[in-house]
Amino acid sequence: MKRIIITVVLCFFGMTVFTQDMSYYTNQYMRQDGTFSERLVILESVRNAGLTGIGEFYHNALKFLLLRVPDTKTKTEQDAAEKSAVILSQGLGAEKYTNAAHELWLTVSAFDVTKSASQGNAAQAALIALGQVNGREYLPQIVKRLNDYNTQTYRSEAKNRVQMAVIGCINAIETFKDISGFRPVFFVYTGSYDPAVKQIAYNAMPNITEDPGEVLSAIIQDASNNPFVKLEAWREMVRTRAPNSSKANVAAAALATGWNYPTSNKAFRTHLGDMRKGAIDIIRQYGAANSSVYENMDKSYTNNFNNKEPDYDEIMLTLNALAALKSNEAVDLLYRYLRELHSRRRNGPWGDKERRILQWVIPCLESTGTKSDDVKLLLSSIQATSDYTPYEQGLARDALAKLR
Repeated sequence: MKRIIITVVLCFFGMTVFTQDMSYYTNQYMRQDGTFSERLVILESVRNAGLTGIGEFYHNALKFLLLRVPDTKTKTEQDAAEKSAVILSQGLGAEKYTNAAHELWLTVSAFDVTKSASQGNAAQAALIALGQVNGREYLPQIVKRLNDYNTQTYRSEAKNRVQMAVIGCINAIETFKDISGFRPVFFVYTGSYDPAVKQIAYNAMPNITEDPGEVLSAIIQDASNNPFVKLEAWREMVRTRAPNSSKANVAAAALATGWNYPTSNKAFRTHLGDMRKGAIDIIRQYGAANSSVYENMDKSYTNNFNNKEPDYDEIMLTLNALAALKSNEAVDLLYRYLRELHSRRRNGPWGDKERRILQWVIPCLESTGTKSDDVKLLLSSIQATSDYTPYEQGLARDALAKLR
């Protein structure tokens, strides 16, 4: 009998496609004695016909479905209800039917992915549609929901369902292009989700906002975030289209954090070192955002210089950044380093480390173009001291000639 009813409905459907008068199908869909499976067949037929301009039909059908969802008892009914919700959400999104935003949000709740009855498809489709219908008033709820997904732990059987909703949240936030959603999307990327889900978050972040500097700076400075997360936040900032000044500000925060996060974890120490070196190079390119930059670059030089296993890359990056800045503070630091090296050459210790760094510091001071008499006097002393090699004396002589 049910098959006969469905066949009759499809026949009527064929006769009314051209007028798009959906009243008959609305009545058939909302029959009180109809089953979820019968309603699903009707919706599939409407979808497959490729009709347009029927947002009101989809909207009314979704309202009716939401009223009947609590009546589902069997797995078959639950599956049919969820498939129906997917078709209706996708239809409303395609129609950009703005009046349906409330019902779409109710659909996310009705097919909660934390419940075993849901497969995640309906929640994902409704969230994506919320972006398409410009349901911006529900952005705070979407952001909160994504934050909850990021901070809660789910059993393996629930993980796939949750990830379906996570993708829907990311899609909606990306559509809204609102910076308030950037942070939870970033934590999807650094979270324990499947690689495909993390890649979706990674691809979405540049489309949410061009300048997430304030958000990423806060993530870097937050003591509760481990160095791996901090490093990823820094790398994300580097690839943004943010203004140079914003990148310089975040670089200052990253460099400071790289020195004020104590840890004995070897991997974490490597992450912090990589973040510092990246930040120093950005400072070289875009300038010092504040005076703290000089204090922390001094740490990058001094702490490595006094280390049994110095990171020469960090030392070189620091010296090059100071040379590029050409400020009085930068010249003062370079002068101090050269003076300390000169003292070591006279009194010891003196080895390959000191010799290598001396050959870096002198050209860096030269490139600042400083007019400092103290710098010129020190270079004069080096070129005249026989303890230095002819090559080192030549470096000092060339630098002095250019500074004069």
